[in-house]
Amino acid sequence: MIFSFIKYTQPSWYFNVIPKANEFTSCYYHPQWLPLPQQVIFDVDNNFETESAKNADIGFRAWNKGFLITANTDVVQKIVNLPKPSLKDEYRFIAKYWGKHWCLLTLIRRLFSFRNPFKELSAFITNLKTEKINLYNEVNDWSSYTNFNAELIQQQPLVSVIIPTLNRYEYLEDVMLDLEKQTWKNFDVIVVDQSENFNEAFYKKFKLNIQAIHQQEKLLWTARNNAVKKSKADYLLFFDDDSRVEPDWIEQHIKTLNFFNADISAGISLSVIGGKIPKNYHHFRWADQFDSGNALVKREVFQKIGLFDLQFNKERMGDGEFGIRAYINGLKSISNPYAKRVHLKVSSGGLREIGHWDGFRPKKLFAPKPVPSVIYLYKKYYPKHLYLNAIYLGIMLSNISYKNKSKSSRLAISVFLSVLKFPLLFIQFKKSLALANKKLAAGNKIEWL
Repeated sequence: MIFSFIKYTQPSWYFNVIPKANEFTSCYYHPQWLPLPQQVIFDVDNNFETESAKNADIGFRAWNKGFLITANTDVVQKIVNLPKPSLKDEYRFIAKYWGKHWCLLTLIRRLFSFRNPFKELSAFITNLKTEKINLYNEVNDWSSYTNFNAELIQQQPLVSVIIPTLNRYEYLEDVMLDLEKQTWKNFDVIVVDQSENFNEAFYKKFKLNIQAIHQQEKLLWTARNNAVKKSKADYLLFFDDDSRVEPDWIEQHIKTLNFFNADISAGISLSVIGGKIPKNYHHFRWADQFDSGNALVKREVFQKIGLFDLQFNKERMGDGEFGIRAYINGLKSISNPYAKRVHLKVSSGGLREIGHWDGFRPKKLFAPKPVPSVIYLYKKYYPKHLYLNAIYLGIMLSNISYKNKSKSSRLAISVFLSVLKFPLLFIQFKKSLALANKKLAAGNKIEWL
């Protein structure tokens, strides 16, 4: 990304990193080298001082509105080597898309980093009147999707729905009932059951083709990998045991994969607790996350980049690692608003029993913060200035409960608490960093088909 200040607001965004594949999904724009894929004209924001900022602004808007830009390494390298946005442009970018409170937080962080206070304050003050815009009005029109006659739907290939579960039969029953109602009929269900009192009879009451595998080890990513290896299907649909879906859920995943000729259909998850539902969940766009509780993946993806990294067992963000690995290898992943699930995030069973539910909210006071696998992920894929900012931002915003994280007033309290708790947070971070470095030294544990 051309704007360097995105490291203060969205440092772990996939599209801050240039993939190693020659051709890849992109947020870059240049009228000469990399125009928009559709004949659409975006108004140039002439309040930016530099041409690079004006073009990067159009690219950022286009990406968020669902214009599917693809690029290659040579073109992006030309764009990256152009003169950088000015300091005023950087502050304008933050004010325009995140608002004045984020602009102020950015200023404070930079002043504490011993930047020139006169230049910083001047650039900040210049943008005090910059209004935050609605980034998601006038999104790209994909109305042709509605009437698209998908060949894959006609062909009805086999889909494997993969569900790891642990002590959640009460919720798993609703999952199975939802699957019974699916309009897509050619699918099987592979359940990797890690429950302490494994109940094989439970699965026999459903009118589904279910393969229940009893796994004694309580290891989430091992469970998913084992299911992939057991499956005979070319399409693997990952699902969680505390979710609800509509009858056309599988069909919408398949249709989207076919319509966009994509490798991954990244379904959206509507959580009943936690953060607000993002506005960008309402339209198609390049995916910037992989949710292992709602994603359809072509089998060939695992043949190209490997299975899930077992370094994340009993920790967090194994799906985040797989998502960015797919991105940097040039695979196409579409955020799919039509394949949605309601994620109940129940308080018992599942990951809550075998590890950490949230990467920045450990269960014990002096436990490593964040969970070591979070640092392992960020250090593995992001340059230092991005991974450190991702860690700092996550820690600063995690000093309130998970259910309150969407409330901006509580987030301000969390930032204040970070200052008060600095000695403790520093110790927690150092513990996590030491454990993450051990993981990095050991290397990944990625299995291959």
